[in-house]
Amino acid sequence: MLNFLKKKAAQIWAGNHVKKTRDFKLNAEARQEEQLLAMVRTAEKTLFGRQHHFEEIHSIEDFQARVPVTDYEGLRPFIEKMKKGQRNILWSDTPLYFAKTSGTTSGSKYIPISKEGMPFQLAGAQSALFHYIAKKGNADFVNGKMIFLQGSPELEEVYGIKTGRLSGIVAHHIPAYLQKNRLPSWDTNMIDDWEAKVNQIAVETEKENMTLISGIPPWLIMYFEKLIERNGRKITQLFPNLQLIVTGGVNYEPYREKMRELLGGEVDIIQTFPASEGFFAFQDDYQQEGLLLLTDHGIFYEFIPLEEYGKPEATRLTLKDVELNKDYALILTTNSGLWRYSIGDVVRFISKNPHRIMVSGRTKHYTSAFGEHVIAFEVEEALKSTVQNLPAQITEFHLAPQVTPEVGLPYHEWFVEFEKEPEDLSAFSQKLDEEMRRRNTYYNDLITGNVLQPLKITRLSRNAFHEYAKAAGKLGGQNKIPRLANDRQIADLLTGYKI
Repeated sequence: MLNFLKKKAAQIWAGNHVKKTRDFKLNAEARQEEQLLAMVRTAEKTLFGRQHHFEEIHSIEDFQARVPVTDYEGLRPFIEKMKKGQRNILWSDTPLYFAKTSGTTSGSKYIPISKEGMPFQLAGAQSALFHYIAKKGNADFVNGKMIFLQGSPELEEVYGIKTGRLSGIVAHHIPAYLQKNRLPSWDTNMIDDWEAKVNQIAVETEKENMTLISGIPPWLIMYFEKLIERNGRKITQLFPNLQLIVTGGVNYEPYREKMRELLGGEVDIIQTFPASEGFFAFQDDYQQEGLLLLTDHGIFYEFIPLEEYGKPEATRLTLKDVELNKDYALILTTNSGLWRYSIGDVVRFISKNPHRIMVSGRTKHYTSAFGEHVIAFEVEEALKSTVQNLPAQITEFHLAPQVTPEVGLPYHEWFVEFEKEPEDLSAFSQKLDEEMRRRNTYYNDLITGNVLQPLKITRLSRNAFHEYAKAAGKLGGQNKIPRLANDRQIADLLTGYKI
């Protein structure tokens, strides 16, 4: 009876929640300007607000004229003051938390999360679940065990401000009604060594009634492989009541086939788009592509056409100006004090009513040694189409230019770890090259103009990316190996794992 009531309550809450979200879905553009001006008023007396004359800002145009687009390095001087406990720097008062992330060019980054911003980090995930329940018409998973694969919840203090990984911070805010069903244990979550942690999570969960599992795809794959190794059964056999997987952090599509094989049966998947800077979007319909952009969650969005990104006079668009199926660099202004902040993600809109997006790449992760500017979305879509035509299963891959080959023209080198190789690797390579040429006209011109030769695939040994990540100190946590590079730094290390 208790389980029935719990499930029924979840369905009622979900229905009410979805009704409340209709306003922001239909009036996103107007709500965005209201939200921006409210944030400007709140931060008017801060150091940043005084320097940029926030008192003179009364419209989006005023804001764009007075505040430049920046990145972490541009905000670092302000954040360093905040790290020393100074108040009213980027946002009123001091941050509630710093989310510590691993940067590439900037070292560790300390992303402020204000007391106003923290609730939206949680509300995004909650809204994703409520939309799923309302669409599915089923909330059975609330009566089983749920696991959230995440970083350590241990927090340090920086001048009195609690600091740690975002997933660890969120662990301190899991609602009480979920705590009873939540796994793994606190002690297991505190384990630093990722392999040891995954092994212990498998031990704790393999006999439980798991109904919801959440994590980024590489973590989920490690966890599932460990469970299968220990029990000799596919995941849906081990957890027959598993209903839902919630994932985010990276594009799910390249992992879909591998996940399907490990699961061994149908499980619903919903994708999300969270980051330390905010919770941006989630899949509001698990049966359709696209992530609903959260336009009323303390974030004002701007978009720079990818081909203009980095140029001084680049166009800055708002929601009303964006076009469908065009790639944009994502620019954020948040209620935690990030002002016109370039987060490094590239998105494209597939719908404007409501606004739904797909994450198509990273501004710094591309291959353009010859001017082709190949981005992640093109690569992943080309690979997906190739696999559909010439069946294979890919664990992971990395693309890098080979500018100075020993023989012949330069080319794109794909380092691929296959779970199942195609019957004819040569035909697979040719098809992949054709798909790339179809999606990127610059790449096609380089091939037809005899500037490049067709791509080449370098096969890697099993667990190559796992071993590389471990050797490079990038296993677990929030680390993700870039799939595209403009140099040979990662490629040269991966060469050591080639077959």
